[in-house]
Amino acid sequence: MRPFKISSPFEPAGDQGQAIDLISRGLERGDSYQTLKGVTGSGKTFTMAKIIERVQRPTLVISHNKTLAAQLYREFKSFFPGNAVEYFVSYYDYYQPEAYVPARDLFIEKDCSINDEIDRLRLAATFSLMERRDVIVVSTVSCIYGLGLPESYRDLRLHYEKGKVYDIEKIKRDLVSLQYSRNDAILDRSNFRVRGDVLEVYPSYMQAVYKIEFDWDTISRIRRIDALTGETIEELDETTIYPAKHFVVPDDAIPKALERIQAELDLRLRELHSQGKLIEEERLKTRTTYDMEMLKEIGYCPGIENYSAPIANRKKGEPPATLLHYFPEDFITFIDESHVTVSQIGAMYEGDRSRKQNLVDFGFRLPCALDNRPLKFEEFEKMIKQTVFVSATPRQEEIEKSTQVVEQVIRPTGLLDPLVEVRTSVGQMEDIYKEVLARINRNERCLLLTLTKKMAEDLSDYLTGLGLKAKYIHSEVETIERVEILKGLREGEFDILIGINLLREGIDLPEVSFIAILDADKIGFLRSTTSLIQIIGRAARNSNGTVIMYADRESPAMKEAIEETARRRKIQDEYNKAHGITPSTISKSIRNILERRQEEKKEEAEIETRVLKETFDVNNISSRNSLIKALEKQMKDHAENLEYEAAAAIRDEIQKIKSMK
Repeated sequence: MRPFKISSPFEPAGDQGQAIDLISRGLERGDSYQTLKGVTGSGKTFTMAKIIERVQRPTLVISHNKTLAAQLYREFKSFFPGNAVEYFVSYYDYYQPEAYVPARDLFIEKDCSINDEIDRLRLAATFSLMERRDVIVVSTVSCIYGLGLPESYRDLRLHYEKGKVYDIEKIKRDLVSLQYSRNDAILDRSNFRVRGDVLEVYPSYMQAVYKIEFDWDTISRIRRIDALTGETIEELDETTIYPAKHFVVPDDAIPKALERIQAELDLRLRELHSQGKLIEEERLKTRTTYDMEMLKEIGYCPGIENYSAPIANRKKGEPPATLLHYFPEDFITFIDESHVTVSQIGAMYEGDRSRKQNLVDFGFRLPCALDNRPLKFEEFEKMIKQTVFVSATPRQEEIEKSTQVVEQVIRPTGLLDPLVEVRTSVGQMEDIYKEVLARINRNERCLLLTLTKKMAEDLSDYLTGLGLKAKYIHSEVETIERVEILKGLREGEFDILIGINLLREGIDLPEVSFIAILDADKIGFLRSTTSLIQIIGRAARNSNGTVIMYADRESPAMKEAIEETARRRKIQDEYNKAHGITPSTISKSIRNILERRQEEKKEEAEIETRVLKETFDVNNISSRNSLIKALEKQMKDHAENLEYEAAAAIRDEIQKIKSMK
């Protein structure tokens, strides 16, 4: 096994060392649950990384949304460049699940758009778990949803060795059975092609191609080559190819599965008939019979996941295989922002079941569709043997489960928790105007927190009318636009950002020194103790951080949040004085993920263009026109994926070719 090894110029600072030592010892002695209670900006991710390096065990890190998961993935990737750090989230860019609304007699067909790159990353995660132990998977709650059986995924893999004799025709059939498609013209992900005595396979989980050369029936050479340039990356003596998808079944499993589906269909049709539901009976018979015919003829049907239980021969109510089942027995789990993530995991099962129950009751699906589901919370708990909850505000249930709660309140930068004041809501607009002007004069930024979208928009208009540069952000603002707005705030394009609750966990804005919380005394989720502490933490990355709560009274949640912030600030201040530390505002690059991705895509586009140009004869008019068409298709694909830098690079190349005589 390759050991986990951190590559970082930093060493543990503040109370990170103590947290690493205590939690590592807890894992080594077998503690089931522990809590890392770390304040914002205290380096919790670095602490998790050092713990992984210490205990040397495969690790699952769960986050409650894709954005935070992506942030954690990048950080762990930079900490462990020599190990397998993988990303496992929902691969849908758009997803409308199958549903039926009885009140309107409305059936909604499943509609979705799959992100090809995320699909590759998901498959890369399971591939790494099959091949090695030095694996860290950063995941959302997608990890508790049904996935293909790990036994099938592992047992159906194909293994080839240099110098051994193979039947090339059988290899082709085997690849097709693993859901690879043959395409001798264009080699894309999940495809293979045969040219003479050379077989090229583009695995679904890699960014490289296996090139296998034969001398008659004997493999004479195996290489891993660059998918775009064809340059050799590595010479191999052997290689293993895993299925192109997670849901794969042996050829002999389909007939048995069809028998089980037919038996369940017969039983359900009798039930519906006895209840006088003749329309539902006929509907279910028609739909299921069609699906069975598809399965029999081509081994697949739309909505095949609804038959996953009979295909896998699971008993009624038995949990499906998930990503968790791909991990070895001794893996450890970190649940990041556990105060949100744990609740989200617990809510997934009921939400999924309520939708599918209507489909079953009204004859759109067999009851086995209910077993294509996320894990129940108790099933999830049985799968995770050792867990560390990570949060600045862990819930009481998490604390009670834990054998130890390890606090990490000292920031490596020496920054203190912000000062917190309570001011009356009478005249709050004038007061906010005065406070934000003071920050603007110091080239600092401000966040204003409202309770409603309408108020955020109205407040933005009001401040803009006073000559200030302000913008709002809420759930109706598109994801890409949100990223650009946050970037604009950091760069000083505007000074004030107004939002609701999207500014709490994981938003890294060191330029923000002032936060105003309006209606701070209102009772509810947005003004709970946990929410207020998370909001206050957004000002903890600036040495001038200040939070003002505008309220007519001091609610119990406000009182607890203020007391907790003051307690932490006192500990941090005493530590700084004892060690001669002067707090300093975090300095962090403003270059965002979109820019990096655009640059990467631009480089890829330039390589694609070069490879295509080598394929066509630009001196031949017909060949040149074919090249232009191919490039235009690539340009449109990049533009549709919002990869404008890449599209522009190809556009410029097209113009050069068109200008040729």
